[in-house]
Amino acid sequence: MLKTISQSFEVQFMTTQELERVEPDQQADPMEENKRKAQEGQAAIKRLAAPVRGLQRLGQAFVIASAILTTAPYLALVQLGDLLLAAHSAGTAVDADRAWAVIGLLIGAFSGQLLLYFVGLLITHVADLRLRDQLQRGIAQRLARAPLSWFTESTSGLIRKGVQDDTRAVHTVIAHGPVEILNAVVTPLALLCLAFWLDWRLGLLSIATIPLHMATYAVSMKGMPEKTAEMDAKLAKVSSTMAEFVAGISVVKAFGRVGRAHSAYVDSADEFSRFFRAWALPLVSISCVSMAWISIPLLLVVNLGGGALLIQAGAVTLPKVLAATLIALVLPGAVQVVSSISWSYQMAGAAAIRLCNILDTPVLPYPETSQIPQGCTVELDHVTFSYGQTLAVDDVSLALEEGTVTALLGPSGSGKSTLATLIARFADPDSGSIRLGGVDLRQLTEETLYSHVSFVLQDAQLLRATVRDNIALGRPGASIDEVREAARMARIDDFVMSLPEGYDTVIGTDTSLSGGQEQRIAIARALLVDAPVLLLDEATAFADPESEAEIQQALSTLVKGRTVLVIAHRPAAIRGAHRIVVMERGRIRAVGSHEELLDEPHYRALLHQSGELRTASAEEDHR
Repeated sequence: MLKTISQSFEVQFMTTQELERVEPDQQADPMEENKRKAQEGQAAIKRLAAPVRGLQRLGQAFVIASAILTTAPYLALVQLGDLLLAAHSAGTAVDADRAWAVIGLLIGAFSGQLLLYFVGLLITHVADLRLRDQLQRGIAQRLARAPLSWFTESTSGLIRKGVQDDTRAVHTVIAHGPVEILNAVVTPLALLCLAFWLDWRLGLLSIATIPLHMATYAVSMKGMPEKTAEMDAKLAKVSSTMAEFVAGISVVKAFGRVGRAHSAYVDSADEFSRFFRAWALPLVSISCVSMAWISIPLLLVVNLGGGALLIQAGAVTLPKVLAATLIALVLPGAVQVVSSISWSYQMAGAAAIRLCNILDTPVLPYPETSQIPQGCTVELDHVTFSYGQTLAVDDVSLALEEGTVTALLGPSGSGKSTLATLIARFADPDSGSIRLGGVDLRQLTEETLYSHVSFVLQDAQLLRATVRDNIALGRPGASIDEVREAARMARIDDFVMSLPEGYDTVIGTDTSLSGGQEQRIAIARALLVDAPVLLLDEATAFADPESEAEIQQALSTLVKGRTVLVIAHRPAAIRGAHRIVVMERGRIRAVGSHEELLDEPHYRALLHQSGELRTASAEEDHR
């Protein structure tokens, strides 16, 4: 039990959103909630194992044969013992041929039993490898069709856990559980039947202490699934707060214990410590008592002592007593295997649930054949979109005319970025439609859509790959000359050529880039794709002043001749746009040029917040 409890610390963490996603009535009854999670975990394991159920059953068939064959060596030992005792009592030599035949039977049966068990375990391990491959391929295929908005809501750690850690976490219940639990049940039953066949009194002696062990163990296991689920949740909270703490370590070092992330980690660790201590101390004490009932010394005293009395009474022979005693020593091990595998099932439940959640990720439907947009005008027709209960875009109608620059302006949370991501089809609107060149985005294949729409976001999202591969991400077949031309237009070619490996330099391994350098590589990527519609989301937000000037020059090259949507918080950044769209709380409040909007209240409020109202007023007076 101590070993299985220690294994619990290997539980993988969930995201904070998962931990907070609990209904009020569930919070009122945590035991019921934990029981529900345990049941869901077992259902998830069954669902995941369904594709390899046939292989599992084949492996179990070999294990059943192995378990039945386990009785043969004990029978051979009894026959050999009887043969030796008979020769000793008669004062004659042992029948060598018969003795060797019995020894051959013993060795053959033992070897056959091991071989059958090995084959059964090999088959279930093949099933596990096949399932892991199917899961990883299924996850990859599912994520390839998932809306890009899902990736912005989900952490990369969750996806990594699903592909790597969680697929390994279900290894025991796929590769070992089906055969080891069956073996732990069938083998003791077969041996127990043999013990009773040898002598019913010896059979009773072999299981005399097991009812006491099971009764005590049942007390220790009371509420175990619920407690395990609760422990998994608390460990997940510790892991998530620890990740937050590590991410903000510089702030924690500067401000010590007053940091929120640090205090959150300490509180969650203390909470888990109190929970685990209150649960584990009495659990371990009762578990020790239960294990004492099946300890080897006690089993030897009961079986050899009772067997000696039966021999003295002339009821049984010494070989039968020894065989029954060996059987009695094997039975508790089977009980321990069952409890250990049962614990593994409970621990794998959370991992199975997370895998099922990833496999159930909603996907965006794409048509098999695409309509072709006629031009590059983007039209939004009464578009509404919500994140859960939060309304992000509220009945927006807007047209981005071909070859123009439209700027979205508004405070944080006004829906600017959401609107841009809908145009890139990171998600589909709840109602309304978005058309590109007169064609609804839902009627375009993924290839057609992203050959017409490209974007440069605040976070450049570069891969741990060469500079060339990062720039050519949208056009893998681009030549080095085309890549360098795009880099020159993005004002980054000189820097790349100064690197020791040039365009073969691996980002994140051979070199680290500043925010401005990363952004210019992202701009080069967009230039190489040469899509006619471009979305810019605060492309200079993370750049230093020196890099910002170079990024602005690169952007000036990038927007020429394209239908451009620019997202900004500061009015000064988008004054040159053909149209400025002011948003607030998901709705469009005003549309016009800078000069046309100077008297508009929402626009003036944004100018005032950014400190640009005085400059705008001076310009108006000058005119």
